[in-house]
Amino acid sequence: MKPLYPLFLLFLLLISTKVAAFDEIRIGILSHRGDTATAINWGAMADELSWQLPEYRFVIVPLDFDEIEPKIMNAEIHFLLVNPSIYVVMEVRHRISRIGTLSRVINFGYQNQFGGVLFTRFERQDIKTLQDIRGKHLSAVDPQSLGGFQMALRELTDQGIDSEDLKISFAGIHDEVVMSVLRGEADVGTVRTGILESMDQAGQIDLEDFRIINPQTADRFSQLHSTRLYPEWPFSKLPHTDDVLAQRVAIALMQMADTREPGERRSLRHRWTIPLEYQPVHEILQALRLPPYDQAVEFTFTDAVKKYWYAILSTVVFFILLAVLTMLVLRLNAELKKSKSRLEQQYSLILDSVADGIYGVDLNGNSTFVNKAMERITGWSARSMIGKNQHAILHHTRANGEEHPPEECPVYKTFRDEQPRFVEDDIFWRSDGTSFPVEYSSTPLKDEKNETIGSVVIFRDISERKKAEREARTYRSELAHMARISTMGEMASGMAHELNQPLTAISTKADACIRLTESQHFDPDRFSDTLESISLQAKRAGAIIHQLRNFIRKEIPQKNPVNVNESVREVLVLVGQNLTEASIVLELELDERLPAVQAQHIQIDQVILNLVKNAIEAMSALPQNNKVLQIKTELAENDQVQVSIIDSGPGVDQEIRQRLFTPFATSKKDGMGLGLSISEGIISEHGGKLTLASSSARGSIFRFTLPVFRG
Repeated sequence: MKPLYPLFLLFLLLISTKVAAFDEIRIGILSHRGDTATAINWGAMADELSWQLPEYRFVIVPLDFDEIEPKIMNAEIHFLLVNPSIYVVMEVRHRISRIGTLSRVINFGYQNQFGGVLFTRFERQDIKTLQDIRGKHLSAVDPQSLGGFQMALRELTDQGIDSEDLKISFAGIHDEVVMSVLRGEADVGTVRTGILESMDQAGQIDLEDFRIINPQTADRFSQLHSTRLYPEWPFSKLPHTDDVLAQRVAIALMQMADTREPGERRSLRHRWTIPLEYQPVHEILQALRLPPYDQAVEFTFTDAVKKYWYAILSTVVFFILLAVLTMLVLRLNAELKKSKSRLEQQYSLILDSVADGIYGVDLNGNSTFVNKAMERITGWSARSMIGKNQHAILHHTRANGEEHPPEECPVYKTFRDEQPRFVEDDIFWRSDGTSFPVEYSSTPLKDEKNETIGSVVIFRDISERKKAEREARTYRSELAHMARISTMGEMASGMAHELNQPLTAISTKADACIRLTESQHFDPDRFSDTLESISLQAKRAGAIIHQLRNFIRKEIPQKNPVNVNESVREVLVLVGQNLTEASIVLELELDERLPAVQAQHIQIDQVILNLVKNAIEAMSALPQNNKVLQIKTELAENDQVQVSIIDSGPGVDQEIRQRLFTPFATSKKDGMGLGLSISEGIISEHGGKLTLASSSARGSIFRFTLPVFRG
């Protein structure tokens, strides 16, 4: 053992000499935000290392991009903290080795990955995607900056945009890149993740002034980013740095706590993990042909066979299997084609056997198929329709000649909201430029994944039905006109009496005027009063005649705003004498606040007259004291005007109730049974409803409703 003692002393001497020589340990750190920011960000780490290894004093050395390699070559630093791409280059060139990976404190958590952010000013509406950056001015940090240039360049290269398609300038530090974009000196900027948030928190910028281009999301990564994520900065030792010291520094880094007790040392902003795998960094440098992958290496066919013989053999086997499978697939494909052809033939036969027109529409509004009936009805051939915009061909104009906007087309709406529709009345256009009325359904068309790929339209030409409806409407109008004339004929005696009263008064008053003029004691005031009475009675007779003429004339097809209360009063002028002769007590409950309805005035008068006349006839056999006719108007539910005709008659016979509104159904001996049928048709055409609300031995209530006018 004695011979070893001098050697042990010599070893201790060498160790103490080495420690004395490296008493100040210099950590070179890439100064990507300026020397001051670097000293502030990493000063706490140096203090912590100095505290854990008291025999050393650790010093932060901020480095520009161009200073890193000279400092390594001259052995002026012992450890290096740079971005991963610079580390990979230095690892190849100078054999530096990583002993830890940075884990930054982000939102009360830690992240050992980072990425790049592409951004522009928020008001730049012309720059929203990566393709929009082509030809623009890009501000970056430095050609060697991974997060501040290389990550963004890789994403752009993948989009077919290389550096020659851009105007690129380098600001040197991240903060200056951000400010150059904010000042409008550059169109787009790129920095590493966290820079924008840090400057926003420091009050240097407002994040709302910027738009992130190509925003990405990733699990457990909360910062804004536009690129893939890569491992964080590695903490590396240089070849000349003592391995024992590097091991102690690595242990100290792993043991660093997040914070210390108040007053001990500065809070730490970062933590450290074991060294990560930096293969993704090698891949980005290879993709961009950046050092150390900027030199092509000759690789011969023999080298490929020796290195990849197993892959070549596997490929040969794979292609043999692929050939066999291809033959099987070709056979199956041939069978499928035959089956598909048969199905398409059956499908075409089914479509062509339908009498209604059918065609398909894709998500662009273009026709995908048509059947024979569609070609026959419209005159458009399948060749003219398929692949063309169906709305522009069939549905471009409304019935009144106005242009029909595509966004309002029910066919388009069907595949947009995936809701089926049925349109009762619309028009399509033929190939000869004429239109025809149609009813059609539009149903969403789905694929095998249950995703909507368009619509299927089934339509029917309703020209004949429209013609029949017009003829029926004309017939009903003529029938209603004849009914009004017939009603007036039935009421002729009452109308004659009604007119006879004012005419008799006029004759009597006229004779009185003659006598006054012949009298020796002519009284001007009395003469004037008599003439005034003649004028009043003449106007009364004229009003009756005017109302009678209006009632029996043919109605004007146009509908206009009508006050239902006025219609009631007009009818009462015609039936006033009938009420008097029948000793019927009239009770009116007219709501004077009623809104107008959209109607044909004469037809509404006819309905009210028919109901009032029926009520008078129903009460004709009752004792004098029991005859009460009540007419009531009010605003009912569903925003409709409601009119009720209430009599005190014996009610409607039970047998007649079942067919009360059908033609020729009547309980009168000399009645035609058309009054209620015509009235029900008129109210239906106006969008309302006529009903027998109730009927008993104490009387009946007929009620009809009309929609409120929405002019």
